[in-house]
Amino acid sequence: MSEFNRTARLVLLPAVDVAGGKAVRLTKGEAGTETSYGDPVDAAADWADQGAEWIHLVDLDAAFGRGSNAGVLKRTIRQVRGVNVELSGGIRDDESLEHALEIGAKRINLGTAALENPEWAASVIAQYGEAIAVGLDVRGTTLAARGWTKDGGDLWQVMDRLEEAGAARYVVTDVTKDGTLQGPNLDLLRQVMERTHRPVVASGGISSLDDIVALRELVPLGLEGAIVGKALYAGAFTLVEALDVASQ
Repeated sequence: MSEFNRTARLVLLPAVDVAGGKAVRLTKGEAGTETSYGDPVDAAADWADQGAEWIHLVDLDAAFGRGSNAGVLKRTIRQVRGVNVELSGGIRDDESLEHALEIGAKRINLGTAALENPEWAASVIAQYGEAIAVGLDVRGTTLAARGWTKDGGDLWQVMDRLEEAGAARYVVTDVTKDGTLQGPNLDLLRQVMERTHRPVVASGGISSLDDIVALRELVPLGLEGAIVGKALYAGAFTLVEALDVASQ
């Protein structure tokens, strides 16, 4: 156990994905695969009560370009004051970014905008620094944009550009794993971490406490955290159990 004791803890971010005002989970990010889990405010409050330091909050309707859950997001963030919120989904211009920060998001996860509008992304990375993370949503080595419905370019080319822009942090999702409970893509995470000195957050596929152990072992390579969604909602383990494993 001495080797594990020298390993820094892994930060866990329970996910609250919102569509139609409800907390939902998708399979592989595909519209129409939603399973509803009730009120997002209650879900976030539950994670906060179980000890979450961060919550990953996503407006799926905004990500898909089919609407907004702005009011629900605001209520959710207000409900969990004292917990850091990383907000994602549809943040593609100054107005939406400033609104997200105004309602209390600690960090913004840029997705499509970082791929389709690199000049703007570079300017907000320079302006807001640690408040901006860049979501790298990947199929193979091709990035996915527009709610994962469009190709967004080559992962390594885009990463080179983002490194040059000074991106503070990357959130890496294997789209083919997300919501499938098939385990995270450890090889992809290693490849990304070989190309950056910035912290990386893993997303997609976590199914068991063993997966969290495997991710924690990547912390010395630059893995900072992991977003956990479906496994928590499906009852594979509790957040309390996961936080205990992540901090050993």
